[in-house]
Amino acid sequence: MAGLPDGLLLAAYGDDFTGSAAVMEVLAFAGLPTALFLDLPDEAQLARFPGLRAIVVAGTARSHGIDWMNAHLPRIFDGLRQTGAPLLHYKICSTLDSSPETGSIGRAIELALQSCTSTWVPVLVAAPAIRRYQCFGHLFAGAPGGVFRLDRHPVMSRHPVTPMNESDVARHLSRQTALPIGLLDLEALQDGQTARSQRDGLIARGERIICLDTVSEDDLALCGALIWNGPAFCVGSQGVEYALVAHWRKSGILPPADQPQGIGRARGMVTVSGSVSPVTAAQINWSLGHGFTGLPLDPGELIVGDSHAAEAAAVAACRAALSEGRDPIIYTACGPDDPAVGRLSQARARAGVDAETANIRIGAALGRILAQVLKETGVRRAVISGGDTSGHASRQLGIFALTALVPTIPGAAIFRAWSENPAFDGLELALKGGQMGGEDYFGRVRDGGG
Repeated sequence: MAGLPDGLLLAAYGDDFTGSAAVMEVLAFAGLPTALFLDLPDEAQLARFPGLRAIVVAGTARSHGIDWMNAHLPRIFDGLRQTGAPLLHYKICSTLDSSPETGSIGRAIELALQSCTSTWVPVLVAAPAIRRYQCFGHLFAGAPGGVFRLDRHPVMSRHPVTPMNESDVARHLSRQTALPIGLLDLEALQDGQTARSQRDGLIARGERIICLDTVSEDDLALCGALIWNGPAFCVGSQGVEYALVAHWRKSGILPPADQPQGIGRARGMVTVSGSVSPVTAAQINWSLGHGFTGLPLDPGELIVGDSHAAEAAAVAACRAALSEGRDPIIYTACGPDDPAVGRLSQARARAGVDAETANIRIGAALGRILAQVLKETGVRRAVISGGDTSGHASRQLGIFALTALVPTIPGAAIFRAWSENPAFDGLELALKGGQMGGEDYFGRVRDGGG
């Protein structure tokens, strides 16, 4: 049987940074060389990564409004199309973070279709490897207390920017676009022939966007076949890449890949977190009893015009912790009930700063703190926690690309950073979405993953 075609197989844009990294991780650990870029790469940057099978561009669209998307996404989609990859992927969060006003997935699809002709647009949000499931159109997501329908999820129903009050994926997207939306449900995924027949029926009926149920590896492989053998553009979580890999392996055109071993315990590690998730809060609390030092940072101080004093104090506290052999964690909140969340709202109101601007300023400030600590101490391993935070913070490090080093948990591996600045080139960097990982996640990264 013939193998995969030569050259690029896929080009993706992620609407948040940690999600973009998750796409790269799935493909790279499946044996397909992949690089994550912070912007569309130029020829010189691409030349540093010979033999790539996929490229991913990390973005921050999830935290922006419609005007930003209209101004920035067309250039991205045009650039991805010009790579010649047969499949373009707009990567979204596996918990569907979006609304008509912020991170609109519907508007992103509309803009993509102006650049890329595609008869239908598959939407695959589920990813069983990270406990995300879609059943008869409804999305379910895992949490420490079990698996919950999205509108009853203990984190996502309380998300500070895009709280989820609808678990039906098609209904959620219908608030963001007028494009007709259909569903290929679990009954349609009995076998490949049934799935293709029902898909064709939906297309003939005029459905332009088709949501795909998935709860198992078999479902993934069927969805992967539909995505690979048809449209030029798709939308979804890293479940898209899991599905493609499942299909390629089931078809015998992609052999299993050996998994890399751990890279050893760090000689010092710095973590910055802008997440308000209770999952991250549990990770911070676990870390405080296992060799880490918690350094709370008032987020209200980071959204004012000059946050230099707050940043300088945080850098000094990090240096002190590292000098004592402890690994610092700088965090702007320890869960949604942290009083810092309320203080931030009050500070925003006083300063007249909207949520989008506040998120950008907080993420950038955490990035500047991390950059300064790394330069002053020579520490070579770091973690950025929070999907939106990761995008804004990473851009302060002078990094232009990341490649996968070693897995930790699905969706939050340790990467190698590529930068023209020697202080950051070769940095071992982990990026974690707020809802990702067990309570010992920071310890796992410190110990080298694998």
